[in-house]
Amino acid sequence: MKLSYLARELISTDRLAPQSWCAMGNCYSLQKDHETALKNFQRSVQLNTRFAYAHTLCGHEYVALEDFENGIKSYQDALQIDSRHYNAWYGLGMIFLRQEKFEFSEHHFRTAFHINPRSSVIMSYLGTALHALKRSEDAIKIMDCAIFSDRKNPLPMYQKANILMSLEKFDEALEVLQELKEYAPRESSVYALMGKIYKRQNMHEKAMLHLGIALDLKPSATDVATIKAAIEKLHVPDELED
Repeated sequence: MKLSYLARELISTDRLAPQSWCAMGNCYSLQKDHETALKNFQRSVQLNTRFAYAHTLCGHEYVALEDFENGIKSYQDALQIDSRHYNAWYGLGMIFLRQEKFEFSEHHFRTAFHINPRSSVIMSYLGTALHALKRSEDAIKIMDCAIFSDRKNPLPMYQKANILMSLEKFDEALEVLQELKEYAPRESSVYALMGKIYKRQNMHEKAMLHLGIALDLKPSATDVATIKAAIEKLHVPDELED
């Protein structure tokens, strides 16, 4: 509500200020109305074509709308204005990560990291790209840096546990997740991942318990389907799963 009030005040005070339209666009983006948010950010760009932040915000909304081509163009427009605009480098990294172009993704996240070396979010996704490139030890190191940088961000701890599980270091992964539960006690994905690890260890009762807790924590519809599928396949050996 505070951001919405501020945005409307800014628009009424100065309709020709690009920052006003960015504030309004952010309100719509938070409400998941990405098309309206994009129109506001485009208005900001019209008012000042050299406003790199507005181009980047357009990129974020294009990505939310699955329009990666225009997302890439918006981020590149931002970088032509300001080559050190790390948000745009990060945005490009996210697109390439989703497109499974992992080398491109790693390059863009690393560039963003060099510009903003304190961002635990950038470090987390850089680690994700490194893991996808099968550089898991490097990925764990950068995840540890991300965790140290911001203990309140659960993402790098969760990603580190995922990497450890893929390396079949199950006890280490569970240790990370046990700690993560202290920071995010109602995060269903934490319990779901613990359930998967217990299954890999053939500890089916513990697996069932944690998958059940994950369902009770009201995850998204997509996660519900994934968790239910894991429960149905609880006694199916991993090598026989589709």
